[in-house]
Amino acid sequence: MGHGVRLACGALLLAGLAPVLGGCSEATSANAATKSAAEVGIVIAKAQPRTLVDELPGRIVSTRAAEVRPRLSGIVVERLFHQGSEVKAGDPLYRIDQKALEVELKANEASLAKAAAVFHQAEQHARRITILANDKVVPEAQREKATGALRQAEAEVASRKADVARARLKLNYATIRAPIDGVIGAAMVSEGALVVQNDSVLATIQQLDPVYADFTQSVTEMNRLRRSFADGDLDQIAPMTARIRLVLDDGTVYSMPGRLLFSEAKVDAHTGQVTMRARFPNPKRELLPGMYARVLIEQGIDKDAISVPQQSVQRNTAGGSEVFVVRDDGRIATQPVRLGEMQGGSWLVNEGLQDGDRVVVDGFQKFAPGDKVRSVPVINESASADASLGRR
Repeated sequence: MGHGVRLACGALLLAGLAPVLGGCSEATSANAATKSAAEVGIVIAKAQPRTLVDELPGRIVSTRAAEVRPRLSGIVVERLFHQGSEVKAGDPLYRIDQKALEVELKANEASLAKAAAVFHQAEQHARRITILANDKVVPEAQREKATGALRQAEAEVASRKADVARARLKLNYATIRAPIDGVIGAAMVSEGALVVQNDSVLATIQQLDPVYADFTQSVTEMNRLRRSFADGDLDQIAPMTARIRLVLDDGTVYSMPGRLLFSEAKVDAHTGQVTMRARFPNPKRELLPGMYARVLIEQGIDKDAISVPQQSVQRNTAGGSEVFVVRDDGRIATQPVRLGEMQGGSWLVNEGLQDGDRVVVDGFQKFAPGDKVRSVPVINESASADASLGRR
C-alpha cells in the first residue's frame, strides 16, 4: 500500500515538471538556432558623388634639353664645370685653344687700321679735288675719280670691320657656354681632345624643374567617356583644371599634383592611342627623364556612384559578376551586377545595386545562398573616402 502511494506521488511530480522541462527544451532549441546563423561582414551600399580616375602609362620627359656642341673646331684645353651640377645659361663649360684666334683677331684689327688710314687719305684728297673742281682748276673727271676712290676706301673699312667682328666672334666661341639653364650630365670629352665644329657632343643639359609626363589613352576609352558625358552619366571636368597625380614605380604617389597641358588631335595609327602631356613641379629632382610612371588623371564626376570593395565581387559560371546581399529577412541572396572602373581598391557598380543594400564582404565560406545569417557592418574605407585625386 505504501509502495503504491509513493509511485503515485512520483508520477504526479513528473507530470508537474513536464511543462517546465518542455519550456527549457524550446528555449535551448531557439538559442541553438540563433547561434547556428553564420556571422558575415557587410558594407552598406551608398550612392555618393565620386571622381572617376583613370590610370594611364607614362614616361617622364625633361621640359628642355640641349646638346652642348662646339661652334668651331679646336683642341679642348679646359673643362669648367662639375658633372651633374646645376648650370645657368651663359655659364662657361669648356675652353678651346684660342691662341691662333687671338692672332687672327690682331691681324684683322691691323688691316682695319690700314683701311681706316687709306680712307682718311682718300677723304682729304676728295675734299681738295672738290674745291679745285668748283674753281674750274681741275676737270670734273678728277673730282669723279677722287669720289670713287673715297667710296672704295669707305667700303674697305666696312669690310675690315666685319673681319674684326668675325674674328672676335670666333674668339668668343672658343669659350663654350651653356645654352640653357638645367642640370648638366657627363662630360663627353676631356682636355686635349679635338672637337669638330657642330659635330662633337660635349655634354647634355636637361631642365628638370618642372618636368613633363607624356602618357597615352586609347581612343576607345576616350569615346566611351564622351558618350557618358553626352548621356549625362558623368559630369565633365574642364581639361585644364583636372588634377593629375603620378604613381612611381615603387607604388608611392608623387606628392605634387600636375597640370594637363594638351591632348594631341590625332590617333597613332599603329597603337590606337592618343598622346597627352602634363607638367609637374620637380624641386627635389625626384623625377628623372626616362622614368616610367603611372599617371592618375581625373576623367569625370559620377554624381550618384555606388562602389563596393574588390573582395565582395564574385564571378559566376557564366563569367558575369555578382555579389551576395543580405535581404530584409536576414537571408543571403545572389545579386548580378555590372561593374565600371576600379577606383582605389573598389569596384564602381553601374547596375545591380541600390542605395542601402547590404553587401557581404567577409565570411563567404560560412554560408550558401538562402541561408540566414547575422550581418556585422565593417568599415568600407575605400567607399567612404573621396576617390578624387585631391584626397589621395
